[in-house]
Amino acid sequence: MFNSRKYSLSLLLSMLTILTGYSQQFQVDTSRNILNLKYKPITGKSFILPGSLILTGTLLFDSQINKDFQTKVTPNDLTKKIHIDDYFQFSPAVIAIGLEATGVKGKHTALQTSIIYVMSNIILNAVVIPTKHFSQELRPDSSNYLSFPSGHTTDAFANAELLRMEYRETQPWLGVVGYAMAVTTGYLRMYNNKHWISDVIAGAGIGIASTRLSYLIYEKVYSHILNKRKSNSNTLLLPTYQNHQLGFNLVKRF
Repeated sequence: MFNSRKYSLSLLLSMLTILTGYSQQFQVDTSRNILNLKYKPITGKSFILPGSLILTGTLLFDSQINKDFQTKVTPNDLTKKIHIDDYFQFSPAVIAIGLEATGVKGKHTALQTSIIYVMSNIILNAVVIPTKHFSQELRPDSSNYLSFPSGHTTDAFANAELLRMEYRETQPWLGVVGYAMAVTTGYLRMYNNKHWISDVIAGAGIGIASTRLSYLIYEKVYSHILNKRKSNSNTLLLPTYQNHQLGFNLVKRF
């Protein structure tokens, strides 16, 4: 008999394994950036925190702790929901890309950061959407069976990590602002009776991991392109004309 809960657990644990494998394979020197600042490389240790959050959220799945915590967070007379979380989940990314577009330099350009943002969203959606459908966890308000993990929280923490990564060397307080928005988003998902604490914790881990993995992949590709350009710059193709014949000489500079 198909056990959707066990499948969700194995899927998330598989993500941890994949993340660790990528990080060990690609320990990238991220010192190449528009500010010429030296950033710490992304390694396996970078995924310990998000991995722990994913594991904790998974272990709390459908637990009594979920129900006990929900009764303390969600008001008994919830008549008016707070919808700031619908905006806060995207705000950190908007801030990061907006600042870079207006000249407040971060680690990358606005275009590069936008590419990393898209990569992060592809990764997190590839994890969140199938997990929601396979886990089949009923939301606290009984509206559907797509509770685990929290998509809003995943987006919020992925974007908060994006803002932190871009400005951690120049404007570290921006990372604090981004994570404050992310935490508020997660809290409001529970306050509005849309998610359990396990959904929020797992979502936070997936979001952070997705952005860090995106930086890891982007820096690897960017480094490869730079090296390729540098190699090509040492090779010249020069036209020649001799004995009424047109030709070309390939000159390699060492």
